[in-house]
Amino acid sequence: MTLKKSARGAISPFIVMDVLRAANLRQESGKAVYHLEVGQPGTPAPKKVREAAARALEGDLIGYTDALGVEPLRSAIAGHYKTKFGVSLDPSRICVASGSSSIFVLAFLAAFDAGDRVAMAAPGYPAYRNILGALGIETVTLMAGPESHYQPTVEMLKALDKPVDGLILASPSNPAGSMISREKFAELVRYCQQNGIRLISDEIYQGISFGDVPDSTAVEFGDEAFIVNSFSKYFSMTGWRLGWAVVPPDLVRQVECLQQNLFISAPTLSQLAAVAAFDCEDELQANIAAYARNREILLNELPKAGFDQFAPADGAFYLYADVSKHTDDSEAFCEKMLDETGVAITPGTDFDPFRGKSYVRFSFAHSEQTMLGAVNALRDWKR
Repeated sequence: MTLKKSARGAISPFIVMDVLRAANLRQESGKAVYHLEVGQPGTPAPKKVREAAARALEGDLIGYTDALGVEPLRSAIAGHYKTKFGVSLDPSRICVASGSSSIFVLAFLAAFDAGDRVAMAAPGYPAYRNILGALGIETVTLMAGPESHYQPTVEMLKALDKPVDGLILASPSNPAGSMISREKFAELVRYCQQNGIRLISDEIYQGISFGDVPDSTAVEFGDEAFIVNSFSKYFSMTGWRLGWAVVPPDLVRQVECLQQNLFISAPTLSQLAAVAAFDCEDELQANIAAYARNREILLNELPKAGFDQFAPADGAFYLYADVSKHTDDSEAFCEKMLDETGVAITPGTDFDPFRGKSYVRFSFAHSEQTMLGAVNALRDWKR
C-alpha cells in the first residue's frame, strides 16, 4: 500500500543551498572554492555579543523564555527604532523568533488564510513563494525589472485582474540589491492601507547600503504593516538563528499563540547575547566598509570576465547579473562554473521562475581574498 504524502511538502528547493552543498563537497575533495553563492557574512558576531554569550553560559539557566522574547532584547529593539528612525514603539509589539525564516511563517499564518492571494516581486527571495505555497496561499507575481528599480509599484497592483490580500516588499532586496525610495515606500504603504492589503515588509538587509537611497522602515508610515528583520545580515549573526518582527497591534496575540505552539521561543542564549549587538556600531560599520570594497572589486573586475549587466545593487550584498549573452540555462551555467573554476554562484531560477534562466546572483559577503580569487578565476575561464 502506498502511504499518503502531503502535497504541501512538495515545494521547490532552495537552490542556493544545493549549490552550497556542491561547493562544500568540492572543497572537501581539496579543490579551491570561492563562495559567492550564499548570503552569509564572512565576519563573526560582534565581540561584545560573543562576550555576552560567554557570560550567559556561565550565569544563566538557558531555559525557555517568554514566547515573544526576553524583555531586555525587545526593549533594545524598540530603542533601535527610536535611535535610527525616530519612531517610538511599544516593546510589546516586538516578537523575537528563530531567524526571519520562522517570522515569515508566523506572519503568513497570522495574516492570511489558505486560498488568499499575496503579491510579490520577481525576482525575489524564493522562500516567500515556497512558504506561502506550503501554507496553501496563492502567490501573485509582479514582474519587476529595471523600469521599476526591481521593486513592486502601485501601478503593478492596480493592473492586477483580481485584488490581493497581501504584498511582500523587500528593501534592500534579495537578489537585486535594489532599495525603494522613501516616497515610493510611503506610496505603497498608503495604497495597501486604503485597499485592505496587508503589507509584509522584509527589512533584513537594513543598514547595508551603498548609494544615495536612505534606509526606511514601513513602521514610519503606519502600524498596519508586519515588519520582518533579523540579526543575521547587518549584525553578522546568521548561525545564532535570531530575528525579530514589529507586529501590527491587531496581530500581536495571534503571533504570540502561534509562537507558543510552533516554536515555544527563540534560542535563549542568542537572545541574551543579542542585547549587546546594538552597542557594536563601530565594528558593524567596519563590516559595511568591507562589503563596499568587495562590491567595488566585483563591479570593476567582473566586466573583464564578461559579466557587465547588473541590477542597481543599492544595498544588501548581491549583484544580480543578466547572463543571457552567455546562457539560457543558468543552473547548468552555474554548475559548469563551479566545476571548471571553483566559483560558486546562484542561478537566477532560485529568484525568478519566469526569467531566471538568464540571470545569476553573485554574493560579496565573504572576504576580499575570496572576491579577488573569484574574479581571477573567472577572468581566465574559457566558456
